[in-house]
Amino acid sequence: MSADNSTDFEPKIVGIFCNWCAYMAANLAGTARMLYPPNLRVIRVMCSGRIDPQFVFYAFKNGADGVLLAGCHHGDCHYIEGNVKCLRRYKLMKKILPQFGIEPERLRLEWISASEADKLRKVVGEFVEELKKLGPLGFRGVELEVVEAEKQVRI
Repeated sequence: MSADNSTDFEPKIVGIFCNWCAYMAANLAGTARMLYPPNLRVIRVMCSGRIDPQFVFYAFKNGADGVLLAGCHHGDCHYIEGNVKCLRRYKLMKKILPQFGIEPERLRLEWISASEADKLRKVVGEFVEELKKLGPLGFRGVELEVVEAEKQVRI
């Protein structure tokens, strides 16, 4: 459910990052003074397997235009299979989002190791451009539907 595609639109992105890999990559990007769009606000979780679908719906409900999930590469999870659990939930959320007026392209999942700060920079830049094409998430009429979505995905 996009609104107008204004040229001065700057999307708000909520990033939910694994502590051990993606969050460390974000930290490395910051300490290395790498430039990437300031649109990203990061929430750290101990493992991507702990990302609850409710977190994603909450972010959208509260003004995010996009949500970026990021965790360890397959086989590198500190909690063995947390990233596998994250992938399953991601696929579920991608199917559910259109039912509530949210384009599935507004949710993205990436595997980023602690040393891949440059990859993180590129991913954020690409995601900002994709969201600019989609335009702002116009939520005025579907907020109630998102609340219902949160109820449906409770695990």
